[in-house]
Amino acid sequence: MSAPPTASDPAVLQAALFQFAIDELVRQHRNSFPPLWTTESWAKLMIWLALSCGCSGDDEGLRQFAAALEPALARRLRQTFFERTLEDLELRLLADPADSQVVVLPLHPSVALPPERVAEALARVGLSERVVADPAGWKQLEGLVAVPWAQASEAAHS
Repeated sequence: MSAPPTASDPAVLQAALFQFAIDELVRQHRNSFPPLWTTESWAKLMIWLALSCGCSGDDEGLRQFAAALEPALARRLRQTFFERTLEDLELRLLADPADSQVVVLPLHPSVALPPERVAEALARVGLSERVVADPAGWKQLEGLVAVPWAQASEAAHS
């Protein structure tokens, strides 16, 4: 049995560098493809990435690019694309339109989630118009708030 890789292992360092670089690339460009918070925006980012990697823009080239992404990498890219961290509010938002709701989580267990703080976070990232505005329609669960999309079926397909 071999020893687990260490942080000084070149393969581990390369993987960490790759993950950091791809996360930063997605974060820097995720607001460049309107309409934000939609699967259309996600598709535009993926097309841009494919073209930037030298793939042709035809169906076959885009299929090859999609096939080259491992499922774990594709999930990570999508999570990064639809996630926002608001350090000053100490909140993290997960807002993938393929999900039935936006999830608002505290960055620390001691952070409270009053409706005003959640509403401010939603407004700041441009989600207020896309989700149920009335906090009475939100689900306060242990440690998170689930905010339904305003029109769940439309958001999942937009």
